[in-house]
Amino acid sequence: TMKNPVPQAASLLLEKLMLLVHIRAVPAGSGGKTPPPASGYYDTSCFKRGDLLEVPRTLFIHFGIYLGENRVAHLMPDILPSITGDRRQIQQMVTNKRLILGVIARTASVRVDTVEDFAYGGTIVVNHMDRLFEDRVLGSEEVARRAEKLVGTTAYSLLWNNCEHFVTYCRYGAAVSFQTDKFCETVKMIIRDQRSVLASVLVGLASIVCLGLAPSTTLATIFIPFFLWMAG
Repeated sequence: TMKNPVPQAASLLLEKLMLLVHIRAVPAGSGGKTPPPASGYYDTSCFKRGDLLEVPRTLFIHFGIYLGENRVAHLMPDILPSITGDRRQIQQMVTNKRLILGVIARTASVRVDTVEDFAYGGTIVVNHMDRLFEDRVLGSEEVARRAEKLVGTTAYSLLWNNCEHFVTYCRYGAAVSFQTDKFCETVKMIIRDQRSVLASVLVGLASIVCLGLAPSTTLATIFIPFFLWMAG
């Protein structure tokens, strides 16, 4: 049996929209030209093994699990693990190019970096999500061991398997992404807004021409691109 192309096309376009927003949230220095803060830039004495760390970006939040000794495990889209086994190359900081290609190829890795490399000058928030899970927080050592066990190459999806899914699984036992849910709800609200239907149709038709989408995907693409027009 053939799968329905409409939900597949909708999922694909949602991921493309989120990728565009996500790229703008990446620090300007992540292209490899500007080094991250020097070691000791952050005071790690207040971090405990198993802590969930958040670094707010422009529109998204990056997440990681603190492992102790200035080390953070975090999930990053990265094309390199799928084309080479050279650990020295893979361990180098992920550039924008590697990140974008990783998202397109749906390839990522759970890697261990220093706090400085993980945060890249951003403000670090500790265990801010605990309030949403109440009594579901796992023991600190179990959290850290879950993260360490997942280190390595993994599949990636901006919608279904991103850095937030990784940390919520490790710390709370349930892989969820609140920022993805919020993004999807925003798209739904725009679609329900009758005043934006005409603009959505026009931008949707334009995207079909530009992206070369097949007619079978028209229904899925007619509304979703309007979000890109509104956000841009």
